[in-house]
Amino acid sequence: MPELPEVETIVRGLNQKVRGLTIRDVWSDWPKYFKPHKSLAKFKKHVVGKKIVKATRRGKNILIELLGLPRREQGKAGGHLLLIHQKMTGHLLVGKWQHNKGGDGRTRTSGHWQSREPGPLSDPINDFIHLMFFLSNGQQLALSDVRKFAKVLCASKVEILKSEDLASLGPEPLEGSFTFLKFKNLFRRNPLTGSGPKQGKIKQVLMDQNFIAGIGNIYSDDILYDSKIHPLSRVEKLKEAQIQALYKSIKKILKKAVALRGTSIDDFRDTSGKKGKYTEVRLVYQKTGQKCPKGHTIERIKLGGRSAHFCLAEQKLYK
Repeated sequence: MPELPEVETIVRGLNQKVRGLTIRDVWSDWPKYFKPHKSLAKFKKHVVGKKIVKATRRGKNILIELLGLPRREQGKAGGHLLLIHQKMTGHLLVGKWQHNKGGDGRTRTSGHWQSREPGPLSDPINDFIHLMFFLSNGQQLALSDVRKFAKVLCASKVEILKSEDLASLGPEPLEGSFTFLKFKNLFRRNPLTGSGPKQGKIKQVLMDQNFIAGIGNIYSDDILYDSKIHPLSRVEKLKEAQIQALYKSIKKILKKAVALRGTSIDDFRDTSGKKGKYTEVRLVYQKTGQKCPKGHTIERIKLGGRSAHFCLAEQKLYK
């Protein structure tokens, strides 16, 4: 699943390529994307004719601010937001495609859209297009999504920000306001209830979007390796020194991954269809049996239905 660095990469690409353009039409062959709206037709009423003001990110969610509201809604504060969560295999692309009504005989699910541009957009991983926004400059904004798990909705800014997708998210780890003191305080109370110290295994806690937003399987592995903490360590057993090491590693690893435009071991590509380069420098994620940066063998265990990659020689277990 795309995590903070991948989503941030997409957002930056959108701001470079589609900011200021108007959505002329929308196509999709997968109406389940629009579950809150119940149909593509109802969804189109919210977005067609609207101007793209800017794209932002909250956790793993892409938020696209739209202008050009119907007259009856002009007085509503905050405008409209288009929320796209790419889920397991989705990634947004910007380019030009042509529609092949009969398909091209390949076994992929969509098989109807062919890139007009040579290069990365023609990579087969970008062929699973199930949602297309037609833009005022003749280009298209497309969602390629192999497993079709993505979520798309559009409503007033107030409604979106209050929705369950955003309202309960934890703090943003790369914001300037995310200080060590703020991070340390997360361990002293449950961010959902406001009471009691945080408990659980540190790997799972880092991936809890209500605790801290944007970290998933990839970066939790590398953050824990960098901070020398075993993924099975109990958070209630961590001392201030370990929490401080964790805080520094979160900032360090996420900033590096954003600079390298994310990780593309599996499906992720940026808006140009290119791979992220953090793949080439990851520390332990999906490197079972290989050597860690310090020369020790990387191991893998199952934890809560997910994999955890770590180095027993470098990461201490606190229990």
